[in-house]
Amino acid sequence: MNKIKKAFKMKLYEGMAKEYERRHNLLWPEMKDMIHEYGGSNYSIYLDPETNILYGYIELEDEEKWNQSANTAICRKWWDYMADIMETNPDNSPVSIDLQPVFHLE
Repeated sequence: MNKIKKAFKMKLYEGMAKEYERRHNLLWPEMKDMIHEYGGSNYSIYLDPETNILYGYIELEDEEKWNQSANTAICRKWWDYMADIMETNPDNSPVSIDLQPVFHLE
């Protein structure tokens, strides 16, 4: 099965890089399980410290299935937990902008 490659950007509040990294280093086992259950794998997040922009990359089995993960209690709990250190929407989901692929080499 071909995985869907998805990249996106989010923004941290000033001075929150260390806290963001700390929280992700302690990522809850239930959150890891949910990501895999909803078809996510090979998930990486990178920080541009000059702009506080986070760049995420994830491979998905099915984008519709992945989008349903937003409705899980554990995802909502994670969003609430992270809302104090990054830009969020009114429901505490991170403001996330998909990036357009322009080049790929296997």
